[in-house]
Amino acid sequence: MSGTGLFVSFEGIDGVGKTTQVERLRAYLTEAGRSVVVTREPGGTPLGTAIRQLLLSNAADSAPVSPRAEAMLYAADRAQHAHDVIRPALEAGSVVLTDRYVDSSIAYQSAGRQLSEDDILMLSMWATENLMPARTYLLDMDPSASHARLTGAPDRLESEPDSFQERTRAGFLARAAAEPQRFRVVDASQSIDDVWNAIRADIDMVLS
Repeated sequence: MSGTGLFVSFEGIDGVGKTTQVERLRAYLTEAGRSVVVTREPGGTPLGTAIRQLLLSNAADSAPVSPRAEAMLYAADRAQHAHDVIRPALEAGSVVLTDRYVDSSIAYQSAGRQLSEDDILMLSMWATENLMPARTYLLDMDPSASHARLTGAPDRLESEPDSFQERTRAGFLARAAAEPQRFRVVDASQSIDDVWNAIRADIDMVLS
């Protein structure tokens, strides 16, 4: 957290419903009179949008991205995101809701790509000047079930094999276990309303 604002991140593998719950929380907090900024990674800035295209394109003519290059591109996106969007909003007293942040890099690039977790964390901490959320909601679900919810052509990460998706999920759960004071793990296989009720009860406690 920085300034007088509140920084909240939503994490989880693709298809768990992060975007839906971010929007519910935005509407809830706005109705309560809070200033809310909603953003995402990658792609929360103009530079990030260009990086997102490089990272997630699954076009037949797109060149493979090496795991280390991928990690550095995510870190570059995050550096710009923290500088341009997150810190200014927090300093203005807003609640910042981001769809993905540092924990996604650790889950995808460390657990998924099998790079060093210490290296990925150090890279993100350097990129953001050690800016971390006050609360992280991990929407957890079996990858085979969550990916069945996806519509449209899969992007590059969504196209990874089951073994990658399982490692990524395990990476998220390991992060939550390591930082229980920051994380709240929510069973995303529940109904949308049940997931939202769990988040709403917790955010009310955080804000009180």
